Amino acid sequence: MLMKKAPLVGAFFMSAIWLSTAQAFCPAPSGLASVAVERVTDGDTLRLIDGRSVRLIGLNTPELGKKGRSDEPFAVAARKRLEALVAASDGRVQLLPGKESKDHYGRTLAHVYGADGANFEAQMLAEGLGFQVAVAPNVDLVVCQQEAERSARQAGLGVWGQSPVLKADQINAPGFAVLSGRVSKVQRNRGGFWIELQDSVVLHVAPNWLARFDEKSLEGLKGRQVEARGWVLDRSRRGGRKEGQARWMLQLTDPAMLQATQ
Repeated sequence: MLMKKAPLVGAFFMSAIWLSTAQAFCPAPSGLASVAVERVTDGDTLRLIDGRSVRLIGLNTPELGKKGRSDEPFAVAARKRLEALVAASDGRVQLLPGKESKDHYGRTLAHVYGADGANFEAQMLAEGLGFQVAVAPNVDLVVCQQEAERSARQAGLGVWGQSPVLKADQINAPGFAVLSGRVSKVQRNRGGFWIELQDSVVLHVAPNWLARFDEKSLEGLKGRQVEARGWVLDRSRRGGRKEGQARWMLQLTDPAMLQATQ
């Protein structure tokens, strides 16, 4: 994507605005230890000198190309911006570990702050360089992260320059997505809540996460337009798809992943 070059003064001015805006979101608690960064892996992952790989909680940036695939829009910009944030913090960051400290890849899950106390996830979200995600139980900063993303979305920055929201019937591959659709069916059984969007995608709330949701609100979604976000799974590949069921499934673990828009 071609972008016009901004004068250095203008670029610095905009950077200052974004920084002051992001600092208003998710302020750093006191007493966090400082650690040295070896390198930035991508827009939401750091490698520390001590060998740990750190996944930033609440932020999902576009994917860099692998195995011959092209970079997703803004993937390189997100990585470079995170590199710049680390450099501006003299190569050191402060970590606030999540309630769940590791993901299934063995990466450390943490909120990351610069030397000035600014939260890196909020900074990236406020500049439109990623999407806010809420994966329970690591949802302590959901509200301020949503505010940071909302500011970028309203301004049409980065990924929000052209709406990245897909209609449910446009989903054709697994992976992270922000999608919208009208709820055609809501079902509750021993497997939890199942919210179908136009027979294309089913949103699933497993029994172990139901306590986080208002069940009456879920039941009242039938016929309403909703927006959901998270990682879409292909049920046909998992061997768990029965005849007549939607192929695509998105697991919901926190109410912040779902909102009624109409």
